[in-house]
Amino acid sequence: MLVITTYSCKEVKKDAQEASEKVEAAIQDVNNKMEERTMTVTMEPKSDSNVKGDITFTEKGNKVIFTEKGNKVIMVTHLSGLTPGEHAIHLHEKGDCSAPDGKSAGGHWNPKNMQHSKWDSPKGFHMGDIGNLKADSEGNATLTFETGEWCIGCDDVTKNIIGKSVVVHQGVDDFTSQPAGDAGNRVSCGVITE
Repeated sequence: MLVITTYSCKEVKKDAQEASEKVEAAIQDVNNKMEERTMTVTMEPKSDSNVKGDITFTEKGNKVIFTEKGNKVIMVTHLSGLTPGEHAIHLHEKGDCSAPDGKSAGGHWNPKNMQHSKWDSPKGFHMGDIGNLKADSEGNATLTFETGEWCIGCDDVTKNIIGKSVVVHQGVDDFTSQPAGDAGNRVSCGVITE
């Protein structure tokens, strides 16, 4: 005995729609359970400055590879003791702020061997090229920076910020001078550790 089962186009479309809705519901469920990791870096004065403060890094996202945007790291900076005006802020390659001038932090974090530039430049940029922040007349500065190019403790060495340093400079990053924007002395440094 031969049994032949046939589906109409309407049934196939209905089954496909139901499957699509189940996948979307599963993705939404994962997104609703997004992970969040937060860590705070204490910034210490360098080069005989009084620049100190804290920087909070928060990673929001999940580990599901088919999500549209993936994880984001949000960096919130609060500093005091700066001279009024703009100052460069970068991530540097070494998690070492032991030197009095902050040079133990090494150069800019640049795992992809790009030229120094402004963040998101089509010509390329360092993964540590955050830019400038502006101190008010009392020397206080805040900055919020968000990117999907970083992660906290992931396996991708071109994105993982653990083991790097945050460095604030005395001057302004001009975004063109190589290799670091001619931003002057390092006036504050903090190590990013778990």
